[in-house]
Amino acid sequence: MTELERLTITLTPELSQTIKTAVLDGDYASASEVIREALRDWKVRRELRQEELAALKTDIEQALSEVAAGQLSEFNRERIVERARKLLAARKRAG
Repeated sequence: MTELERLTITLTPELSQTIKTAVLDGDYASASEVIREALRDWKVRRELRQEELAALKTDIEQALSEVAAGQLSEFNRERIVERARKLLAARKRAG
């Protein structure tokens, strides 16, 4: 059996009620199950955001290298800003 660790958390009344409702509705057997699923989902979203940020950093480094080598004929600031805005919007929706 997996070893479990007990933690105490503090929630807003709204979040607490959401958890209680999920259990009362029969979607989950316990509040702990709700929290565990929420944390698994959070972990996946966090990993995806980190991957997206790493890819963005790689793109920026590549572009800077191309600029330094004189290989970039056009620098499209608007495209870069738009991509960053889309990543931020996706992050807000996921959060």
